[in-house]
Amino acid sequence: MGIFERYLSVWVALSIVAGVLLGNVLPGVFAALAALEVARVNLVVAALIWVMIYPMMVQVDFSSLRDIRRRPKGLAITLVVNWLIKPFTMAALGWLFFRVLFADWVAPETATEYIAGMILLGVAPCTAMVFVWSHLTRGDANYTLVQVSVNDLIMIFAFAPLAGFLLGVTDIVVPWETLFLSVVLYVVIPLLAGAVTRKALFRSDSPARLESLLSKLKPLSMAGLLGTVVLLFGLQAETIVAQPIDIVLIAVPLLIQTYGIFFVAYLAARWWRVEHAIAAPCALIGTSNFFELAVAVAISLFGLHSGAALATVVGVLVEVPVMLSLVAIVNRTRW
Repeated sequence: MGIFERYLSVWVALSIVAGVLLGNVLPGVFAALAALEVARVNLVVAALIWVMIYPMMVQVDFSSLRDIRRRPKGLAITLVVNWLIKPFTMAALGWLFFRVLFADWVAPETATEYIAGMILLGVAPCTAMVFVWSHLTRGDANYTLVQVSVNDLIMIFAFAPLAGFLLGVTDIVVPWETLFLSVVLYVVIPLLAGAVTRKALFRSDSPARLESLLSKLKPLSMAGLLGTVVLLFGLQAETIVAQPIDIVLIAVPLLIQTYGIFFVAYLAARWWRVEHAIAAPCALIGTSNFFELAVAVAISLFGLHSGAALATVVGVLVEVPVMLSLVAIVNRTRW
């Protein structure tokens, strides 16, 4: 394990601080970076995530994908948690905190928007970052790919009706360009690049060339993660400084939701005797969110400066530190 992975939590904490400081000192630079987007997908973030997940995609062995149907338990847990539990617990926690526990601190209209933003996060399971979490927990790369692919397929059909039902509205317009572009950038392109690389380098009788490349790419992957953290916190630095109390209020139910969903999936996988290399990404995919889609829908429904948009942004900010803590739990409880 290299220095990046061994002290990853420390590097991430330093990256968070650096992002907030740089975002406030150089707001113009981050504003320019924020403007580099297509269909509300930031191209700089996309490039950094691509750098992160490309090494994981090189490890995908297409010839073994057909064997996954013999191990359905992990996929079953992922789908139940993501689509039958997570959206509804997120909505319930949003109502509990902003209609009851935090009702005296937040205006009713703002509370409604915060709840809406949380719901949008709850119905958008992760597409890209889960490959990073799977890699850090030594998860099965092939199985992780199948889990992400099935979730993306379901999301195409289920996101709008489920979000509309929980939000109590009927005119949810899915930003298809955001959804499809994100999947292409975060999954299809790095997967194809990984497949081409693997085909060019891998030989069953001499795997050294591929292993050598992966060892060289690993620090680059971690650097991509840290760069993403700096950029995300830099883009939201002024909001963090201007609205720290609101961010904390939103973060509380999001943290409870994230840890709660993780333990539901992880303990279910352990009870059902799912092998750890599948159980780890199985639990982590439900706790991470497809934040680009959630942010895009929040902005289109409620506006750029709405409480809903802020709630989805808070989801982005808490995700990396929280997911790293869950990675640590997974790695310490291997079976």
